[in-house]
Amino acid sequence: MSLRFSCMSRPAKIWAMCLILFAHQVHPNYALVLAANRDELFARPTQQAGFWTAEKHTAEILAGRDLQAGGAWLGLSKSGRFAAVTNIRDPLQAEKKVKSRGELTLNFLAGKDSAKDYAESLADQFDQFAGFNLLISDGSTLYYVNNFEKIIRPLEPGYYGLSNGNLDSSWPKITKGKIALQQILTGDVELTTDALINIMSSRERAADAELPNTGIPIELERALSSMFIENPERQYGTLCSAALISGVNGETRFSEQNYNRTGHPSQRHFYEFTITR
Repeated sequence: MSLRFSCMSRPAKIWAMCLILFAHQVHPNYALVLAANRDELFARPTQQAGFWTAEKHTAEILAGRDLQAGGAWLGLSKSGRFAAVTNIRDPLQAEKKVKSRGELTLNFLAGKDSAKDYAESLADQFDQFAGFNLLISDGSTLYYVNNFEKIIRPLEPGYYGLSNGNLDSSWPKITKGKIALQQILTGDVELTTDALINIMSSRERAADAELPNTGIPIELERALSSMFIENPERQYGTLCSAALISGVNGETRFSEQNYNRTGHPSQRHFYEFTITR
């Protein structure tokens, strides 16, 4: 069976953060360091990152919000919980599923289950969602869940990259991004949210010989090969970059840089707090 993984889909069905780079327990001072870009159709209504409480929940979370389906694509809590989701697209299967993938992050962030218990509880719900990659952490363990390949597993310490295929797919922007992240954490550059967001701003496209074969036209493959996506003719592109620095002592910094439809920076949000469990 030929599979196609992409950020692009029919307008009514697409919403996803399309690139996540993260370092998990690789530095003595940091439990998790992450940089991410969310790519979206311009028409989809969203709310910028901030603290809010979802319906049917009491816990406050820090996240952006999908105003169309009500979920969240990436977020964290002051109790040390973290979650992020990307979509997996298979053109051979119509995306007529019951639930929004944004519920996956929202329910974990606002809940109390351990990452292990929550991840394992999803196995019986895989067919209720269109294809997804999910990262969840309870502050102790980081889990990766993929309903397309039916993967549920804890992640070992290391550098990782995730887009709209499987974890650590050999896509050029994933490879490039992981190298850049590692250089920051092992070099002389000060680790700041600004430095992480700067990584995600690269518009450099991959050479044709390096492009993955995901079943979409080569012109679109080129447009989606950069870390920061500009595709105004399709009314689609990178609308925000997020950076998370979670220290082993609980000190946490989170920043979100928003962009307008022409790819220029607009609002910037920064939050700093100490995790309490």
